[in-house]
Amino acid sequence: MGKKKEDSPDSGYGEPAQFDPNFNGPIRKRGCTDIICCILFMAVILGYIGIGILAWLYGDPRHVLYPRNSTGWFCGVGPNKDRPNLFYFDILKCATSVNVMATALNGFQCPTTQICVKTCPEEFWAVGPLDYIKKPKEVFEQNICVPSIDLETTNFTVAEIVNKELCPFFFMPTTPALGRCFPDIQALGNIPDAFSKVPGLPSSINETSNLIKNGTGDILNGFSARDVGIRIFEDFASAWPWILLGLVIAMLVSLLFLLLLRFTAPVMVWLLIIALLGAGAYGIWHCYWEYDNYKQTSATIHDVGFTTDFKVYLQVQETWLAFLIILSVVEAIILLTLIFLRTRILIAIALIQESSKAIGHMMSSLTYPLVTFVLLLVCVAYWGATAVYLATSGEPVYKVVALNSTITGCETINGTVTCDPQTFNSSEYSACPSASCIFINYNEEGLFQRNMFNLQIYNAVAFLWCVNFVIALGQCTLAGAFASYYWAYNKPGDIPTFPVCASFMRAIRYHVGSLAFGALILTLVQIVRIILEYIDHKTKSAQNPCARFLLCCLKCCFWCLEKFIKFLNRNAYIMIAVYGKNFCVSAKNAFSLLMRNIIRVVVLDKVTDILLFFGKLLVVGGVGVLSFFFFSGRIQLPGNTFRSENLNYYWMPIITVVFGSYLVAHGFFSVYNMCVDTLFLCFLEDLERNDGSLQKPYYMSKNLMKILNKSNKQAK
Repeated sequence: MGKKKEDSPDSGYGEPAQFDPNFNGPIRKRGCTDIICCILFMAVILGYIGIGILAWLYGDPRHVLYPRNSTGWFCGVGPNKDRPNLFYFDILKCATSVNVMATALNGFQCPTTQICVKTCPEEFWAVGPLDYIKKPKEVFEQNICVPSIDLETTNFTVAEIVNKELCPFFFMPTTPALGRCFPDIQALGNIPDAFSKVPGLPSSINETSNLIKNGTGDILNGFSARDVGIRIFEDFASAWPWILLGLVIAMLVSLLFLLLLRFTAPVMVWLLIIALLGAGAYGIWHCYWEYDNYKQTSATIHDVGFTTDFKVYLQVQETWLAFLIILSVVEAIILLTLIFLRTRILIAIALIQESSKAIGHMMSSLTYPLVTFVLLLVCVAYWGATAVYLATSGEPVYKVVALNSTITGCETINGTVTCDPQTFNSSEYSACPSASCIFINYNEEGLFQRNMFNLQIYNAVAFLWCVNFVIALGQCTLAGAFASYYWAYNKPGDIPTFPVCASFMRAIRYHVGSLAFGALILTLVQIVRIILEYIDHKTKSAQNPCARFLLCCLKCCFWCLEKFIKFLNRNAYIMIAVYGKNFCVSAKNAFSLLMRNIIRVVVLDKVTDILLFFGKLLVVGGVGVLSFFFFSGRIQLPGNTFRSENLNYYWMPIITVVFGSYLVAHGFFSVYNMCVDTLFLCFLEDLERNDGSLQKPYYMSKNLMKILNKSNKQAK
């Protein structure tokens, strides 16, 4: 009697695996694979490290973290450690001369003197007409003047100090944001009448208010979020132990769910199937009921005709008859599919149960996502630090700028002469008394600075490659551990000691090149997707319908290609972990094996996806509801351990717990999903290699053999 059709693989995708008497799990005697790609990856990593070192040597992130005053010193560090805020003498010049929002990331190049102050001014003040005959120390305060002038000993008059912008001739209530003193928009409605009589200011109070609002309103509106951020930080500071407790609960629920799948998987799967059939049956009954009602009232589509109001079509019998036919056909297809694929569904359930057993024997596998998370965190931190250091690697460029552009004689030097703010002397420019040394941009000269864009591109590409490699390393490590479980004939006695560590060491020692090869292919596709998104973003306003359709198709195609490559890579890493062959051979063997059993692949994939989806829904939903009742005050703890009334925004801890629970559940379930995929490939190989005889015994569980009506012959 020949093999059943159920067990016969499709030979159109290569020959089935042959029996190997020496094979009993992941190959131990193996050699290095894809050495060329390994060398290339190492070279890229060394180059990445070199770029990081150069960026660290030439970059200065203080350009981003701290503002600079007009003399080039940072506020909040060094000599200005006790003066963290930057004060603009004439904020109106920031509003009229430059776009504040456009220059926010480039140093706020306002053509006015800027000094570091301890606190930002909180009131209206201006030099009055009678103040010009007074001594400077009677008019100005030393802490809001440039450090180079001493009001006690200076020979300058008040008018000269104002013209040279050594002290401000007015200021208004300001608020600190990002280390800078910006006008307090709410205080602009209370501008004193005397403010409009100050020389140099707009004569109308409304004009002054509108000028400041128009020039700085866009960025200041965003700074109102700073108060919200402080309140959110306060909420996290008071609720972090309970947030951590919620994540621990999510971890325990996820672990419990995975372990219980060994016993509840059949019940859950068949309940979902029955619920699906029941929903379809109810839909058929409802459509028939609606059809019968409208048939008795003789409501036909001929009475309605053509209309754009689709609700009208729901009031005619033909519509419900069409729904009835469609649902009946779909229900019949689902029912017949279940009847013909019942054995494969049982196999999928048995593999899911077997995966739960494997994880139960290898609890250390559930901790491996922490290793992946730490490595990914290192990649992200290195990429972010390198990007910041590269962006600030140029030396700041200062140029002479006329603070009062209406004075003749300033045209020849305005913005054309470089200067050093720490040694600048305005007396050298007697023809332009309002000349000042102002920061313009960062130096782009030199080989390193001219290639800044290329280095940032290298940083991004290397980052994507490293991230994909870390994920590949995790998949290969887990695959090797779970394969050693499946190919252990006597479980758990034949399972190797420390299988996860042994699999990790094999992957690092022999297969860095293969993992880097698969990660590189995925990285290239992701780069193309990023380029398409960039092109779409930059040309959105100029696209015609044809261009939009073409870009949409391209993005859709490369999205599908990325999904396919992830699927192919995942199975290739399993074959690499088991047999130790290079990436191309492993990918081909995995693809051929899956295509020879394509129906089983689809059934297992969908059953597993549904189970894990409901598992994530259970974990995230349950913990989310619990956190809502707790942080909203509906669940009270005894005593004053925690009070929800002390929270400014109780929804922020809830969102944090829900998002963190999803990450925790995803980490646990990704291990489970990898276990299912690994055991499935091993199961297919087991069917092709062995026949249950004494020489070729099956390694699958007794439950799987029972479903397939197979057994191992026992020695007499």
